[in-house]
Amino acid sequence: MIIIGAFIMASGYVLFISPYKIVPGGVYGIGIILYHTFGLPVGLTGLALNIPLAIIGVRLLGPRFGVKTVVGFFLASGFIDGMTIIYGDVPLVENDALLSSIFGGVLLGLGLGLIFKARATSGGSSIVAMMITKYTRIPLGQSLMIIDALIVMLGLLSFGDWTIPLYSLIVIFITGKVIDVVLEGFTYEKTLFIVSEKYDEIASKIIYDLRRGGTYIEGKGMYKQDEKKIIFVNVTRREVAILQDFINQIDPDAFVTVIEASEILGKGFRSLQEKVSD
Repeated sequence: MIIIGAFIMASGYVLFISPYKIVPGGVYGIGIILYHTFGLPVGLTGLALNIPLAIIGVRLLGPRFGVKTVVGFFLASGFIDGMTIIYGDVPLVENDALLSSIFGGVLLGLGLGLIFKARATSGGSSIVAMMITKYTRIPLGQSLMIIDALIVMLGLLSFGDWTIPLYSLIVIFITGKVIDVVLEGFTYEKTLFIVSEKYDEIASKIIYDLRRGGTYIEGKGMYKQDEKKIIFVNVTRREVAILQDFINQIDPDAFVTVIEASEILGKGFRSLQEKVSD
């Protein structure tokens, strides 16, 4: 999985990102700047930055990176420079930086997602972000955003083109979304909180027709201070429509909250054991 992820990520950089001088943060973003400024190989630059960062990270944060991370950034660097030698510095989609940003972001997100799924990391700016978080009160996500933003601005200063940071932000945004999809999958499940006097009838519908389980949560109304039973249930998108139609028929005054569930683990859905073993 790390090998495939590293190859896909390298393809995104070589075929879509680097030829347009797009700088999507990270050590390879710095590599793209140095490549187009001084002719230094992108992969070799990333490797030269990743090795000391990994050593410092182990000393300051403990051995949380492991062999997989080292293998990951060695492979990614090798694939990037190898593909550049074979394919050259010509974009797969010529004269269309926007389309290249979109598909480059998809490939970066897919590759990184597979690497993360294999319990490895991409090294680079994520290691720096963890060190900043350890010694400051800045959350990890914000630290990573700050570092990547500084690298993007460095690209603006180096190339003097305002379109570069704009395209880079598109790549960063799409990369993050695709990583989430790879790690969590497409979600078709919904979480419902139902407040109704007809909770017994709704529960019967859920149990016997939809073949789902649920949970009663004891509650109290704020206005009248009367006791309430809240039904907490997870269902699929199709089952939401069936349940809403049924509730409307028996209790049009019911209060229903529908929430997008990013991940549901348990009986009737994906098992926790399957999730952990991935």
